[in-house]
Amino acid sequence: MPDLREARKRKWVPLLIGIGMVVGLAGAAIYRKHRVQTSNASEAGVYCENGIGAAKHHAGMANELAAGSHVAEAQSAWVPRINDNQPPERAPDGMIWIPGGQFWMGTQEDQMPDAKPWHRVYIDGYWMDKTEVTNQQFSTFVSATGYVTVAERKPRQEDYPNAPPEKLVAGSVVFSPPDHPVALDNHFRWWNYVPGSNWRHPEGPRSDIKARMNHPVVHIAYEDAVAYCNWAGKRLPTEAEFEFASRGGLDRKRYLWGDEFMPSGKHMANTFQGHFPDTNTVEDGYRATSPVGSFPSNGYGLFDMAGNVWEWTSDWYRADYYGTLATRGDIAINPKGPADSLDPSEPGVWKRVHRGGSFLCTDQYCARYVAGGRGKGEVDTGTNHLGFRCVREPGRKVEKAAAANGRFEARQGEL
Repeated sequence: MPDLREARKRKWVPLLIGIGMVVGLAGAAIYRKHRVQTSNASEAGVYCENGIGAAKHHAGMANELAAGSHVAEAQSAWVPRINDNQPPERAPDGMIWIPGGQFWMGTQEDQMPDAKPWHRVYIDGYWMDKTEVTNQQFSTFVSATGYVTVAERKPRQEDYPNAPPEKLVAGSVVFSPPDHPVALDNHFRWWNYVPGSNWRHPEGPRSDIKARMNHPVVHIAYEDAVAYCNWAGKRLPTEAEFEFASRGGLDRKRYLWGDEFMPSGKHMANTFQGHFPDTNTVEDGYRATSPVGSFPSNGYGLFDMAGNVWEWTSDWYRADYYGTLATRGDIAINPKGPADSLDPSEPGVWKRVHRGGSFLCTDQYCARYVAGGRGKGEVDTGTNHLGFRCVREPGRKVEKAAAANGRFEARQGEL
């Protein structure tokens, strides 16, 4: 893997110098590139990145048609199966046993080429957090370790030598809806870099989480999630583990709960209603994050596997990964993702896979709350609609790590 720090230096230095004039982000020097899909409304969802990473075109999918044909022939002959194994131990607090098995992974959504085609996967059983990690849980971790998240750290001058010192301000990206309809071709119309925003202050310094301790923690970069998992004796799920668990035992349904978005008129997940991005009618009861478990669980008893906040997985993102797996023709066993990352819209920018969609997902712009939908994001970037949950292999002894010199660091080998 190339030196990510050097890659980020090359990418951000020019941006830091000029972005204040270009996009008018009040007093903020963007030291990370925060992009949103800039496709027009008719192409909504092609490369939704939950607020990070523009994608105007699609490339590197030459294998898709051939792979799709192969899968179509195989679908009638291969039957998904859920393992019938019982939990091998008493359930860890807050975790659900996912038995594993073989399933069809992916989607046939026309507007999600990176999530196509269907391909066969087998995974072993594992424990998964029943909910997304909450502010309360993350606060316990921070209190025990002294950990400081990426969004809380002031960018270092040595990392951005050409940036004015006054522009190196800690903060994160926050959804800031306009007060009128706008074209969906410029993400800066609804995303702003807000100095002082982080997990403790989701919308900026004047906001807090006192009444949101049971909401999912947000503004979490990849290394923040890994650090928490290491402390808790757990890890992030692979993309395959996330999708198997999210489907709850259903086979190739469009949504995690079936084929109808609102069965009997009932909201099944925290998503966006109204006109994106300016008018949220809050028909599901929530304008932003909701308390974990506010919507029905899936077949395994997991909550918020669709909507609420996007969730990190451990896999590197490649737009052509599913096509590559399908073309091989065999069953992918416990896949851990590709060895490298390739986003055709930003070659050379390494990203990890996000899953599940968020409270901002809508079929007007990003409908990736559908089963099989994929997101992506740079490892050093969090937003106010990005969190995580953990998994654990059976039989692993949990010993929470102690703080070292008041600071808990994620192991570099896992970043």
